[in-house]
Amino acid sequence: MYEDFTVTDRWTGEPLHCTWRATIVAIATRHADATDIHFSVNGRIVWIALPNLAWVEQKRRTGKVITDYLAAQVAGRYLMQAIESGYDNGREMYTMTVDEVLAHADAVVREAGRTTKLPSLPVLHEDVPPEKALGTQPSGGSAA
Repeated sequence: MYEDFTVTDRWTGEPLHCTWRATIVAIATRHADATDIHFSVNGRIVWIALPNLAWVEQKRRTGKVITDYLAAQVAGRYLMQAIESGYDNGREMYTMTVDEVLAHADAVVREAGRTTKLPSLPVLHEDVPPEKALGTQPSGGSAA
């Protein structure tokens, strides 16, 4: 669905290949009360920040939780709409509101039919280092 897709940039007409790369709790990395979803957009790094309060509000409203798979789909759907609408202006980070997260979560689940039909995120093999499989470098490291 939205973990690996191609979308056309509204302003340039350029096809942009967007691929999910990682989900990181931002408390550890930037001291923010958010979960950051990392995408590669034609090789450019883009982060979509989902406020952690959305997880609490989703549980309160529906009794259901936002899974890692759903969070990645929510961020990907948001990114796709940002690019299609012309909102994407090349920034490295976009921040969603709680209401945006909940609206996109509802839409993703409607589109999929149910959460068990959501695509799984990439599975890494034991013999392939994660940074190689995901095209990233470990923190503080340099490319060899």
